[in-house]
Amino acid sequence: MKLIELAKELKITAEAIKQFIQDFDLDLIECISTQFEVKEDFEKFARENVDFLKQYEKDLDQNKTVDQIAKTINQPKEKIEKAIEENQSNIFDNGFFRSSVSSYGIDNKLGGNYQFVYNYFGNKTKLQQRDFIGYRDLFFYVSGVLEPFLNPQQIKDWGINKPVGIVLYGPPGSGKIFWATKIAEIINYQFKEVKKHFLGTSIVDGNTTNFNDFLLNMMKGEKILLFLEDFDEIMMARNAETNVATCNLESQEVILHYISKFESEDVLMVGSANTVANIDEEILAPGRFDVVIPVFPPNAAERSEIILYAMTKNLDKDSLLFKILKNNKADKIPFWSDIASKMKVFSNTMLIDFTQSLKKRIKNQYHKTKDEKLRIDETLLNGALRDAGAKLTEEYLNQIAQFLSDVIINNLDDFQMRIKALKTELESYKAVEIPRREIGFQHNGDREVE
Repeated sequence: MKLIELAKELKITAEAIKQFIQDFDLDLIECISTQFEVKEDFEKFARENVDFLKQYEKDLDQNKTVDQIAKTINQPKEKIEKAIEENQSNIFDNGFFRSSVSSYGIDNKLGGNYQFVYNYFGNKTKLQQRDFIGYRDLFFYVSGVLEPFLNPQQIKDWGINKPVGIVLYGPPGSGKIFWATKIAEIINYQFKEVKKHFLGTSIVDGNTTNFNDFLLNMMKGEKILLFLEDFDEIMMARNAETNVATCNLESQEVILHYISKFESEDVLMVGSANTVANIDEEILAPGRFDVVIPVFPPNAAERSEIILYAMTKNLDKDSLLFKILKNNKADKIPFWSDIASKMKVFSNTMLIDFTQSLKKRIKNQYHKTKDEKLRIDETLLNGALRDAGAKLTEEYLNQIAQFLSDVIINNLDDFQMRIKALKTELESYKAVEIPRREIGFQHNGDREVE
């Protein structure tokens, strides 16, 4: 059963159910599939607790004061104010909180007893089987953008058309390719990467072919997602300060010529960019690449999960590494929380570098001691941290700063908490001296990664 079908049957909006999953920090894999098929446990929970879900939705839809929230959940006003302050919730000038604030979500964070929720989840899904980790907010944001693909009634009821061009933007190593493939999976499109040599003219089987021919051929296919890397470089705006390559200008013209036909031909183009700041405004115009989606580096909690996932992926239970991890309680997320907290603004790639380095260090230590009970101590962890931190260059930090600037302009209301957390982590690398450039952070290579 699709989520939208369950929501309609229970007379609860799908949006309220999505927010409930986020407020109660439930794993997506235990609730819904990528195609929004409801999992058996979640369907059972929703049916048995429909009254609570309706109560949750009613509260979510109301504008409310701190006093009203305190009365609803029977929690001290001071604690509520602190929780709301930490969550950076939007507030009206008259002191009412916007309807997107859930009293029950706040109560859950303050230790309210919602065991009846968690009795259904948490013990059945192994971390190794997860489709992806964290990023519930981004997943639901992306699914909202893709709603016209998932629910054609949107076009009939609201005149909301399918996007034909999407730009995924974020710093290197943040997972833009992953999200492009995830978009293809959600809407059931074939994922096709646009190789660099497709953009120029080439010889195939003795025949000359170019990007125009490539696009025409793709438009003959069935439901195609075209993924184009270096989108910000290829689609760079022309001005006196930049020299745009001739082949890129030709690619821009070809795409602009055909993009109006993408929707009718079931083609979606997804571009991957480090920044949207330099992309030509014509490219980002309505009806073209007018949907921009930020891809953030993982936050502290997600870093712990990603590390554990990468450390245990494909390991047999009787493998030496798994035994060593288990002896150190490193087969559980809490073990990794401390080291993950030091990996401020680390990309997904840097986290994988950390796990690869740590595995090698553990292996070398084992060969010296032959002891399955060896300790994964700070020496091993900090050594791997230094290896992974090699990519934490001034250039990378500047890219994070540019990303923050982009996301504040384009997606501020959608990702306030992530923006706040990323900004705080980035500022920890600021030099004491005032940077000379508007965007830039001096990185002291002699200082340990924080």
